[in-house]
Amino acid sequence: MTAVSPTSPPSSLRERLAQASPLLAPGVYDALSALLAEQAGFEALYLSGASVAYTQLGRSDVGLTTATEVADVLARIAERVRTPVIVDADTGFGNALNVQRTVRAFERAGAAMIQLEDQTFPKRCGHLEGKAVVETAQMCGKLRAALDARASRETLILARTDALAVEGAEAAFERAEAYLATGVDALFVEALRTRAQMQAACQRFAARVPLLANMVEGGHTPLATATELGAMGFRIVIFPGGTVRALAHALQGYYASLAAHQGTGPWRERMLDFDGLNGVIGTPELLAEGRRYGD
Repeated sequence: MTAVSPTSPPSSLRERLAQASPLLAPGVYDALSALLAEQAGFEALYLSGASVAYTQLGRSDVGLTTATEVADVLARIAERVRTPVIVDADTGFGNALNVQRTVRAFERAGAAMIQLEDQTFPKRCGHLEGKAVVETAQMCGKLRAALDARASRETLILARTDALAVEGAEAAFERAEAYLATGVDALFVEALRTRAQMQAACQRFAARVPLLANMVEGGHTPLATATELGAMGFRIVIFPGGTVRALAHALQGYYASLAAHQGTGPWRERMLDFDGLNGVIGTPELLAEGRRYGD
């Protein structure tokens, strides 16, 4: 697994989050999707546990992935692109000691920000029903463990609470207050149900800490643009699963067309050709690099 030195992060995400404009981070799931997002000009990328489950396992986001699987995907992404990656570490894959192992592994693999949530294990997607959360004190201990484990302050820790669906909005905000008091670098109140709740979260936290908004097509939170969310006070905006949903929709159409027509003719205008794809991934440059060494 290719690793990046934790003392030399890809770039300073901390400095970017100090700016007034919201940071829009699209979801990625492998090195190719990360490369395409970087080429589109995004300043940060978001690797969700759900996207790893969807693409690596063909399964739902219900706690089936492991820390090693996520770290392996992250390392391949960080080796290919320079754009900072925010990575979803789910519950930390265990107790506080497991959290520390996870933080160290993800930091070595190239994470710029590591997200930890307060669900019980096995966790599930934040927009699925039937979630449960651990005690606030236990989560605070896990967050302190994460902060102690990182080798560089430039590796940011993002605390997520899923308590809104379980305990209500005010309880979720109280948990977020407790998590902020541990010294985390950003907050994420998952699955806010209304614009009023989104505005309430911003009014309470946005002046003190970067707050993340999660946009899930078909999920519980009202969809908005990064510009609209930035005006509310959110500083990080993610569309974590939209990439895989777009991919799945496109591949359904492609495979249906291939099966029906026994060829790719009807899809040629919606595809890159051989040279086009090689241009995107840098094949000419890679071959030229090999020739420098007589290969």
